[in-house]
Amino acid sequence: MTSYSAMHNKILDGQRVADAVLSSIKKEIESLRQRKPCLAVVLVGDDPASAIYVKRKTKACLETGFESIQKIFPATVSEEELTEYLLSLNASSNVDGILVQLPLPAHLNQRKITSLISPDKDVDGFHPVNLGKLVTEDSSGYVPCTPLGVKELLEASSVDLAGKHAVIVGRSTIVGKPLSLLLLQKQKGMNATVTCVHSYTHDLPLIVKQADLVVAAIGRAEFIRGEWIKEGAVVIDVGINRVEDASAKKGYRIVGDVEFEGALQRASLITKVPGGVGPMTIAMLLKNTYKSYKSKGIHV
Repeated sequence: MTSYSAMHNKILDGQRVADAVLSSIKKEIESLRQRKPCLAVVLVGDDPASAIYVKRKTKACLETGFESIQKIFPATVSEEELTEYLLSLNASSNVDGILVQLPLPAHLNQRKITSLISPDKDVDGFHPVNLGKLVTEDSSGYVPCTPLGVKELLEASSVDLAGKHAVIVGRSTIVGKPLSLLLLQKQKGMNATVTCVHSYTHDLPLIVKQADLVVAAIGRAEFIRGEWIKEGAVVIDVGINRVEDASAKKGYRIVGDVEFEGALQRASLITKVPGGVGPMTIAMLLKNTYKSYKSKGIHV
């Protein structure tokens, strides 16, 4: 039987790595003689999960020394009104990063709205210009925060993917597609062979079993079974799912896209949910915002 300490040593602690990133940025900000970096967060509607995410991002800004602007629109806001506000943020010399919390209400064109944000302030990395820079490995762009967080967590844990087989379960433009591009990059620690699987993939369990790195980002609770994981593989769980649990204080518990206990027995390294990728996503958001701030040449 594997000891508790051995199991504990398998856990990739995203919170610890994220705290180190933010601590480093905070020290730099404390020495600034001019204005602080500023992140503007826009929330449309009253979705509880979105409100929690915005609250966490705003809290991280304050703790790190950033200025933070938070604007909440009703779910019925018109595209014209939202457009006008985003353009005003683009024009503001005091705003370095702009984030529109997704998803948006159905009457708003999500692709159009995210494309309105200036590429220079698109710290979520969703603008076509920044996605194009990711494809061409142009480091001047902004990489979507969750994929960037996964990359930095792997690097901080000394995971070298050169020549290894990475399987990404999910093909969204928020995680799956940009992460596949990151892992393919010709740079130290990356250079992986990448397979992106999805709901139409045949023999999905068989493909996952071949992976040296499994990244689960499909949005289905415990979809990846423990027995699918190859012995010694690294497992990154991006999923955040609420499942009913009468024994839990709140009546539910939060789980990832991976059956954690089963995968833990086989994996060499694995993230927990919560506490794995989530904190890294927020840290990368602030890192991107600070990058935008420094690009203006006002950080001395």
